[in-house]
Amino acid sequence: MTDAYGTLFREVLHPAWESGLRRRPTLGLRAELERTQWLAEEELRVLQGRALERLYRHALANVPYYRRAFQVAGLTASSVRDLDDLAKLPLLSRDAARESLADRSSRLDPLPVIRKMTSGTTGRPLELAYDSGSEHWRAATKLRGYGWAHYQPGDRSLHFWGNVAALHPVAATRRAKVALDHLLRREHFVDCTDRSAEALDRVVRQLAALRPSALLCYSQAGAALARHVVDAGTRFDFELSVICAAERLFPADRAVLERAFGPRVFETYGSREVMLIASECDEHRGLHTSMENLVVELLVREGSSWRPAAPGELGEVVITDLHNFGAPFIRYVTGDLALAMAPGQCACGRGLARIAAVEGRVADTLYDGAGRPVSGLLFNVLFSVMADRVREFQVVQRRDRSIDLLLVPVRELDGETRGRIFGAAAKFLPGVELRVEVVPGVPPDAGGKRRVVRVET
Repeated sequence: MTDAYGTLFREVLHPAWESGLRRRPTLGLRAELERTQWLAEEELRVLQGRALERLYRHALANVPYYRRAFQVAGLTASSVRDLDDLAKLPLLSRDAARESLADRSSRLDPLPVIRKMTSGTTGRPLELAYDSGSEHWRAATKLRGYGWAHYQPGDRSLHFWGNVAALHPVAATRRAKVALDHLLRREHFVDCTDRSAEALDRVVRQLAALRPSALLCYSQAGAALARHVVDAGTRFDFELSVICAAERLFPADRAVLERAFGPRVFETYGSREVMLIASECDEHRGLHTSMENLVVELLVREGSSWRPAAPGELGEVVITDLHNFGAPFIRYVTGDLALAMAPGQCACGRGLARIAAVEGRVADTLYDGAGRPVSGLLFNVLFSVMADRVREFQVVQRRDRSIDLLLVPVRELDGETRGRIFGAAAKFLPGVELRVEVVPGVPPDAGGKRRVVRVET
């Protein structure tokens, strides 16, 4: 069935607003991204190198923080010529980013005119800033990435999302403008923080009435909704794409989403600092990185030095935003962990490099009784093969290193399941007291996200 309004929005209203009235280059940038995604990876790396050189020269000349950092590193105006020179540049830690915004702000145009805060899921929010040109690149990159999931501007959509307005109140006039924008775009927002059976019933009824083309959701919120749909035996007679964001999408969660809503489930990876970092295509074999806008490195710490992660190896995600001249993020260590993928072109034909999977955060590291670090992925792996027994879980390590393991079981926990849990803890977390508590649900935080691992500090 033809969607007349969607066609009108995409072909008339959206271009008239973006390119005409507002004179923003977003749609032109998207068209260019649609072209460059089919270039070979080597050609894309050349484009990245040119953009990196421009960013480097700007930062050296106009950004006090980087002028000092580059001078300390012995770098000059001619030190960065292409992408191979990226490793010469110093890394930017999250703490340094938090403390240096004023010094990382450009003294000449383009100036940082947009300011935001990260959600602070690690306990310490980060203020960030960027220029309007960077905003246009971010918007165009999101349009392309969501397009891979068959979601286009003007399509009817339901966003099962955190209640950002509750965390960051805005003026009434601003709220009215945002509401009108959502109305024109046919974007319907539902707060995902309440995941009671009654709340999920309401979302199911909204889906049935709205019949959206896309469901955009926090990954864990979407999985909770999908389990509710499957348990109730609900069936939808329309096709939609599910776009998961903000949290890791576990294999068991993807499986239940596909059972509830069909096969078009797409994982995306982004951050407040730079927005969309990587997205899945129809092949679902890794996530394509947004190479034209960002340089994504996966690095492994070895003492005081770093090296690139090998294929199949877990590395820390390090991002260079190629178009944020207002307050640059150059080799920013995000705190996220991702699995490196072997080089090679995706079967979809795009030349964009891929990461195999996003696995969690460095801050999710647990500690055994002797204080040795143990990856919080231990429990992710354990429960990935026990999805038929455990629906949700959360690991909370207390200051005394004891662990409270909150479980939402599919059915009553039997002796074998408990044995496997305590056996894994004894093997990988020796000297740590483990307490298992069966709970009806693991509540999300105030922003609607559910941290799988929490370590008290």
